[in-house]
Amino acid sequence: MSSSRERKKAALYKELRAATKSTAMNKASIIVDASKYIQELKQKVDTYSQDVGSSQNSLSPAQVTVETLERGFLISVLSEKNYPGLLVSILEAFEDLGLDVLDARVSCTENFQLEAVGGENQTEADSIDAQVVKEAVLQAIQNWSQN
Repeated sequence: MSSSRERKKAALYKELRAATKSTAMNKASIIVDASKYIQELKQKVDTYSQDVGSSQNSLSPAQVTVETLERGFLISVLSEKNYPGLLVSILEAFEDLGLDVLDARVSCTENFQLEAVGGENQTEADSIDAQVVKEAVLQAIQNWSQN
């Protein structure tokens, strides 16, 4: 029975040596190499977790689409998470562009979703296009996320 146990131990050390890419030959050194390998993995996980956390704090996952309508634009903003104050920032961008909100639907429960129809204010001399509107909304989101 002990020979079976010895074979299992030997196989385990062999697998551990292969998984950790250890060149050690004795059991104690293999375990030390495995411990170092585990610490490296923990550091990688911590770094990855920090990267994921910081990317979730930014609003880069927000999707913005703007379609040109006969008189104005259909603006859609979708983010996986609701952010307090984001709606105000986007509406201020509309105002800066001279867009009047003609119709809007907003959902701020778990995620943030805005669908608005904006029409150009007749007093504005410069005509704007969908790309200008999209860039202004993205800039408003970026400015909000930095505050």
